[in-house]
Amino acid sequence: MADAGRARRLAGRIKQIVATGIEMSIKDPRLGMVTITDVRVTGDLHDATIFYTVFGDDEERAASAVALESAKGVLRSEVGRQTGVRFTPTLTFTLDALPDSARHIDELLAVAAAADAQVEAVRQGALPAGEADPYRKPRAVDGDLDGDSDREVDGEVDGARGGAEVAGADAEAGSAGGAALAGD
Repeated sequence: MADAGRARRLAGRIKQIVATGIEMSIKDPRLGMVTITDVRVTGDLHDATIFYTVFGDDEERAASAVALESAKGVLRSEVGRQTGVRFTPTLTFTLDALPDSARHIDELLAVAAAADAQVEAVRQGALPAGEADPYRKPRAVDGDLDGDSDREVDGEVDGARGGAEVAGADAEAGSAGGAALAGD
């Protein structure tokens, strides 16, 4: 089993050899504008999958696929001669679906951009449903921002006296509870 680095280097070299071979030595009239996009070599270096694209319509793609299959032996011989590996990998040509996928993603992004533009157009004249600032703020009394004032609010004194009233109510409830227990 070869290491992954060697497989990557061999794939890059095969890509270069096949692209040059298609351009220089293959004279098949069925061969259109072929571009080698990627080569993947198996871990044992016995099989190479060559991804390609063809500029043109479906007829040109089909004709180029037939031309590449017929030129596979010549290209494999050239790969074996120029790489010098013990076992020349078998070549498999696969039409690359990446350009079609990229075109589909571009179309989806255009639809999303149009939807965003519609939302932005609706948002331009919109007003908030509630108050302009919906967040609660601490109550300020006569300029006191922290709310610890001993000033009178709504007829009651905030602070010391209000706290004494609460303490007195707790004391009365505690003594009443204590009296009820003592009487039992």
